[in-house]
Amino acid sequence: MKCFFSFCILFAVLSHLFFSVKCFNQAKAKGDIVIEGLFPIHESVIVTVNDDGSENRTRDRFSTARLVQSLIMVQALEEINQKRELGNLTLGYLILDSCGEVTTALIQTQAFMMRNSNNRQDCAQQSSPPVLVVIGDYYSELSIGVTGQLHLEYIPEISYGATSGFLSDKTRFPSFMRTVPQDDHQGHAIAQILDHYGWTWVGVVATDGEYGRYITERLRHHATKKGICFAFTSVLPDALNDDSREESINSTIKSIIDNRNVSVIISFAKAYHMIDIFGKLLKYPQGRGKVWLASDIWSQSPEVLSSQNYKLSDVGTIFGVTLKSGNTTKFERYLDDLDENPNHHENNTFLSNFLKEHGTNSSEELKKMIYPYAVFSIELAVKAIAQAVKDLCTNRDCKTQSLRPLELRRALRKATFHMEEKSYSFDHHGDLNSGYDIILWKQTQDSPDVNNILAYYSIEHQSLTFTSQETQQALQSHIGNVTSKCTDSCRPGYRKTSVTGQPGCCYQCEPCAENQYSNTTDSEKCHPCKENYYSKNTSSVCLPRKTDFLKWGDVYLIVLLSFTSLGAVLTIVVGIIFLAHWNTPVVRSSVGPISIILLLSLMITFTSVILFGGPPNSYQCQARQVVFGLSFTLCVSCIMVKSFKIVLAFEFDPVIQSILKKLYKPYLIVTVSMAGQVVIVTTWLVLSPPYIDSEITQDNMELMFCNEKLIPAFGAMLVYIGLLALICFGVAFKGRKLPDSYNDAKFITFAMLIYFISWIMFGPVYVNVTGKYLPAVEMVVILISCYGILFCQFFTKCYIILCKKEANTEKAFRCNIRNYSMDHKGSEDEVSSNRVENPNLSVSVKSQDNWNSVKLSLSSLKVIK
Repeated sequence: MKCFFSFCILFAVLSHLFFSVKCFNQAKAKGDIVIEGLFPIHESVIVTVNDDGSENRTRDRFSTARLVQSLIMVQALEEINQKRELGNLTLGYLILDSCGEVTTALIQTQAFMMRNSNNRQDCAQQSSPPVLVVIGDYYSELSIGVTGQLHLEYIPEISYGATSGFLSDKTRFPSFMRTVPQDDHQGHAIAQILDHYGWTWVGVVATDGEYGRYITERLRHHATKKGICFAFTSVLPDALNDDSREESINSTIKSIIDNRNVSVIISFAKAYHMIDIFGKLLKYPQGRGKVWLASDIWSQSPEVLSSQNYKLSDVGTIFGVTLKSGNTTKFERYLDDLDENPNHHENNTFLSNFLKEHGTNSSEELKKMIYPYAVFSIELAVKAIAQAVKDLCTNRDCKTQSLRPLELRRALRKATFHMEEKSYSFDHHGDLNSGYDIILWKQTQDSPDVNNILAYYSIEHQSLTFTSQETQQALQSHIGNVTSKCTDSCRPGYRKTSVTGQPGCCYQCEPCAENQYSNTTDSEKCHPCKENYYSKNTSSVCLPRKTDFLKWGDVYLIVLLSFTSLGAVLTIVVGIIFLAHWNTPVVRSSVGPISIILLLSLMITFTSVILFGGPPNSYQCQARQVVFGLSFTLCVSCIMVKSFKIVLAFEFDPVIQSILKKLYKPYLIVTVSMAGQVVIVTTWLVLSPPYIDSEITQDNMELMFCNEKLIPAFGAMLVYIGLLALICFGVAFKGRKLPDSYNDAKFITFAMLIYFISWIMFGPVYVNVTGKYLPAVEMVVILISCYGILFCQFFTKCYIILCKKEANTEKAFRCNIRNYSMDHKGSEDEVSSNRVENPNLSVSVKSQDNWNSVKLSLSSLKVIK
């Protein structure tokens, strides 16, 4: 009685389900172990409501491709049975149509589960073995619902196409496995393709289901890391019979047309969605010539175009990401035998109806719809089940001891199975990460060729590998001019800057500033040039910065060095002349030893000019001012000694003359004068010595120069020389009216005037002149000063020595003195005083004038001696 009651309940439920679902068809074959196949042989269901409130569900949109996929499962199972891979055990199947709709899939699943439950009743005679495992469904949305229901009986489900990442959660879906990778990997593969071709502004079309939402989110995750943005995301209803589908399609078309900068569109929609999209989009010129990246859900569905009157050239370019492809040769032979062997469709109402409709052309129509990825995934699922059964039944008789779904599920998770000479197994998520094929659709005479593999994506290495270099180059030439960016690329020399309120892919190009560069397209920042390099605005490279200084080959330096050499040579010549005529009155009246020291100091000063040219170094920077300062101080000190000596020789006031004689210590004066300058330059070098410095000029050259640093010390050195020169000038000016033989005072005055004028001009010029010619200013002033002293102090004397020898005699000097004395008469007291001072003087003095003349003559002789 209990068994009869259970049977009645089962019959009532099944009657309601089967009679209200008109898409109920099946394919079945007996076996010791039964495998259910759940395939969306029809893509949708039309629901109508009867007057009594009940629903009629009618199948719609027959899919030849899904029928072919169900036959792949049949062929794989029959091959195992024929080869007796499981010994005496045979594998049977029950294939049901999910109609691509969750409710129908659940109804079909519930039906066989209830039959399983009924067969387990101890009062019933088991008519057939229970279903122990399910292959399917293709869609993630359906698989999520079905695996939840199957888990009530621990029945494992192996999907050949459900790729949603949610199904990897074994806490929620412990009975689910699949022979395909999850969609996070596909999202990463698509992001790599976009990045490879520089497409950063793309559109996305997806379905509002588990598959569409998940893969869109994963693509966004990977794309964001590569700087790729979505211009729009259009979401379509997952169910094809949804009332809002038409409106969503129209909204998608508008988004594609309005976003003119979007040349690349990624689609996660179903094949029938794409049929509707292309049917409307290609009517608009703006909707043509796009690049479409098709996900695995429709990447090998040529019917999206074959059902239209459009060609692939109207669409543009279609890339496809497909699951790993298998060898279709055996399956094609199987399809060729369908018409000859009626046993193939004896219990297969799907196939039987198709054969009746298409007649003798059936096998060719079926072969057109072979998806190589489905051959691989479905055969691999069958291989996994066969291996798990073999592992379980090695040490037991599975004919008498029935297998339970839970132990089969455990065996599947541990199994290692083989296909095409490779080993496979499920990972801890129940996934099989076999990788992807990247295909490029090609137009053929009948329909697009969707099996043209151009690259592979390895999940393990997360890398994209093209089948050949030629393939990559051909593809680059085909789509190399396709750009899909919100903003034109920023050329090298510019950097991207964000625009407020816009996504990161919409930016402005800002030029790199001076001394910065960017050498890549769409650079996010400008890099500073390394030391000793420079760049102008909008530069893509940095150029080595040339150093600038007063070079030896510069015409100005050559001229100055020529004058320096000439001055040095003239100084040496004068020195030779003076030494050769050392005992002559002209040389002796010039204070001979002091003159030699003066010539030596002039020689050193001329030499110091050389230190102001050429590439500067630290020693040169410190030496040039020190050498000049000390040598020129010595020069002025010697001139000051000569000035004192001349005035002393012709001073008639005995008191003043006495004082001057006591103070007049030539070498002590020179030493003290030099000591003051030594203190100044030593303080300068100790506290803050000159050093090499540099600055960038307007023409981006690095100007190397000596930085005097402690400017007050430099000024003190020049002021000190100026004070000595001022003393020389004052003393010499006092003796400007002395006899012609003693005309040094006049020329000292001129020399000091030249010095003052040149150095007074030096100040403002030195402050205002910049660049490499700044040292030349000081060089010019030094040369002017040296030449002024050389000409005024020595050239006139050399002229007398060489050209007027008659004037270079003691007689000529006495005559000159006598003439000078006639103009300077003194008093009688002065004469008497001079007599007392010179009692041995044996000269007849008849008049005051004669005495003065004699006195001056003697004084002059003392000076000469």
